[in-house]
Amino acid sequence: MSKVKPALVQGTRDLSPDMMYKRSYVISVIKEVFEKYAFQPLETPAMERLDTLTGKYGDEGDRLIFRILNSGDFKKEVPADVWQTAESNTLAGLICEKALRYDLTVPFARFVAMNRHAIALPFKRYQIQPVWRADRPQKGRYREFYQCDADVVGSTSLWQEVELALIYAEVFEKLKLPVRIRLNSRKLLNSVALKAGAGEKFGIFITILDKLDKIGRQSVVDEWLKAGFDASGIGSLSSWIFDEKVDLLKVEKHLGAENEGLEEVRFVLEKVKSLNPDAPLLFDPTLARGLDYYTGCIFEVVAEGVAVGSIGGGGRYDNLTGIFGVEGIPGVGISFGLDRILLALEERGLTGFAQVSKACVMVTGLSEEDMPFAAEVAYAFRKAEISTELYPIATKLKKSLEYANKTAIPFVAIIGEDERSKRSFTLKNLKTGEQSSFALTDNQGWMKAFSVG
Repeated sequence: MSKVKPALVQGTRDLSPDMMYKRSYVISVIKEVFEKYAFQPLETPAMERLDTLTGKYGDEGDRLIFRILNSGDFKKEVPADVWQTAESNTLAGLICEKALRYDLTVPFARFVAMNRHAIALPFKRYQIQPVWRADRPQKGRYREFYQCDADVVGSTSLWQEVELALIYAEVFEKLKLPVRIRLNSRKLLNSVALKAGAGEKFGIFITILDKLDKIGRQSVVDEWLKAGFDASGIGSLSSWIFDEKVDLLKVEKHLGAENEGLEEVRFVLEKVKSLNPDAPLLFDPTLARGLDYYTGCIFEVVAEGVAVGSIGGGGRYDNLTGIFGVEGIPGVGISFGLDRILLALEERGLTGFAQVSKACVMVTGLSEEDMPFAAEVAYAFRKAEISTELYPIATKLKKSLEYANKTAIPFVAIIGEDERSKRSFTLKNLKTGEQSSFALTDNQGWMKAFSVG
């Protein structure tokens, strides 16, 4: 058998124990807040039917879907002339019936459509699972990454948007990560596009605007003009929409007071601020969110002081279940980008929360004769709900202490001939260097020593 050089698939990564501790903590914070707001857990398969996913994310999103080849001789199912002449997209549809999920929202909509008679509306679910996108890997952008979603279906009430904004604010407050929660409305953007003479090409207008953070204001304007939008309308729009100090009053001046999108944004802003005055929620008329399924308020979260891109986003998608033949079930949801959140926390030096030790205590025997009693001590610690590692080889104390220090284990219980004969152990605190002897039966004594340490 030929040897293979170990390597990762581009855009993926291994997660060390240190990183897993950090991820687990962030997930626990997000999950705690989700459940505080009465969201229920849900999981869906990693694979979905290809036709479930395509057509939901726009042309650019569809190109990023990871397709899965049909099992067996997939080529045999395609006529030879079609195989030779078909375009790549057509051919892919013939040989790929499944795909890895692109996000968690469309699979959730599919779940709701399939189980609409078994769930009570409004239905609130949270989902924490990986997704896959055939994107170009770069800092903060992976081909496999986790999303942490919370969605509500079955209600058009804007109070759902208010609560989702409050969830964002609470999670990042708990993580001590300064953020800006940007808020806009697709309805408002539609009015903006109409005002600029781009109403019939709303999708193109939004796609270009969504590039603002990447290409800058002038390039957005240039692309709008290149797309054939009215120069006068674009000129008038660009004179105010990119203003960092633009507020609802200025938008009202340009679009008029009777604007549904404007009123929805105002409602969410006012109610969130009345409940949590410190919530970092702000109106941003340039926020676009390129996904085709959004229909109302949209959110995006950006970490302050770090360049990792958005770390959260979402919005209302009232028509999403309709594509599965189930009309009249509105929805709204948000997503946390776990990997980018961790990157932002690390860049700001905010990962001191993570437990990096493998265990609270390591038990080591100095000889083979000591190992049975060492195992008994380790079992007693675990019965007392203390995370314990048994060093599996009888060895000199220096070697086992080196291992404990390297793996950041704070205590070592040492078993030698004297300890074994007395059914006791010597407990060494590696942080302070102090050590004490305890009988195995002295539960209160050694448990107090762990708590003090």
